Amino acid sequence: MHDDDLTGETLAALGERVVAQARSGEQIEVVAVRSVETDVRAWQGEVESFASATADGVGIRVVIDRRQGFAHAGSHDEEVVAETLQEARDNAAFGSPDEFLGVAVPDGVTAPDLDLWCPELAAVAPETKIDLALELERAVLAGDRRISSVESADYADSLSLGAVVTTSGIRSIERSSGCHLSVFSIAAEGKDTQTGFGFSVGRSLDALDVQQAATDATERAVRLLGARKPATMRTTVVFDPWVTAQFLGLVGATLSGEGAVTNRSLFAGRLGEPVTSSLLSLTDDPTDPAAFGAGLCDGEGLATRRNELITAGVLQRFLHNSYTGRRLGAASTGSAVRGYSSVPGVGAMALVPTPGDRNAADLVGGIADGVLVQEVSGLHSGVNLVSGDFSTGAEGLRIRDGELAEPIREFTVASTLQRMLLDVVAVGSDLTWLPMTAAGVTLVVADVTVSGE
Repeated sequence: MHDDDLTGETLAALGERVVAQARSGEQIEVVAVRSVETDVRAWQGEVESFASATADGVGIRVVIDRRQGFAHAGSHDEEVVAETLQEARDNAAFGSPDEFLGVAVPDGVTAPDLDLWCPELAAVAPETKIDLALELERAVLAGDRRISSVESADYADSLSLGAVVTTSGIRSIERSSGCHLSVFSIAAEGKDTQTGFGFSVGRSLDALDVQQAATDATERAVRLLGARKPATMRTTVVFDPWVTAQFLGLVGATLSGEGAVTNRSLFAGRLGEPVTSSLLSLTDDPTDPAAFGAGLCDGEGLATRRNELITAGVLQRFLHNSYTGRRLGAASTGSAVRGYSSVPGVGAMALVPTPGDRNAADLVGGIADGVLVQEVSGLHSGVNLVSGDFSTGAEGLRIRDGELAEPIREFTVASTLQRMLLDVVAVGSDLTWLPMTAAGVTLVVADVTVSGE
């Protein structure tokens, strides 16, 4: 990025020029973005690939006579932007009337004071980024004699700027940076092979931990060597933080105002009612700088805020953007999510469960017979967010007399989201921020069907 682009003011000025062209009775929302991304992949001690790219984008939404039109383009060229505005206007003429359509209106909530921007990342030499990927591969290969190879060892970073400007008076600028390491390892013993992964995430290079990513990838692969399909049983299941974060991401999707509007949420009509175990509290908090999804503003330019969704098992609220809030007579919760190429949706940005007071080892130590799940597959295709039916492939370890025992694989965990949430019997203290919209903890769920042989 050029130095004069680092404040985001150039993007906001672009939005202001478009908004100034609004006609009588016309609402306009402009989203302008610019990003720079770098990706490095190491393989067998060499650089397999290195890519760095800058991308621009603009999305324009027009609302007039209760009809909405939208268009987007991958350029900030003034002529292209003018064409995009005209296309949005043309599309509005064909939109269906909806009295709740409209751009967001300032609601007086002050944006959080967050420092999510590390411009020094742009100045890091390509050779330094390459060295990190190569170092990560070497660390995994040196971690255990049973690691036969590294499938991929990657370094990636991004610097993103975004602005939202509307005819209603919103003018927001967002800046964020991030980088991460990720690695997939292969362990072998005899004819048996297993895979594992590790990662490290931060907003600056100093936050990355090569050894931790390598250790995780090594341990996850090695401890599954010799895994066999277990017998079918009903038992206590322990989800590690990586799996819990994915599980809670599904729960967060059911708490979107879009589902409440269409009555396709598991929890529609249940505000104020117990929907989970009293041990579980869940908050969406993009104001926490530790969260991967932290941000100053949502996709409509409103300030982000901390939203308590479930407190001690009781459903407190749904997440809303301006549209779903209007539809249900509620206010936006600052939860509009979108890219420049789409209209605003609704979603969680930084789901976080309230951690308990016992670590993972203590929780496992209290289980006489159970299963630790360290990885799941087909999670999204195996879960119905309308009915709650839950079925996913998994791998992990048996738990016997409070100790981790033999590895198991090729089994299915089956239940319903509703039942699993009510059957949570312990929440770990090991809150773990991950590169997704939810943080994880060790989560213990009773009486779950594990289908194997």
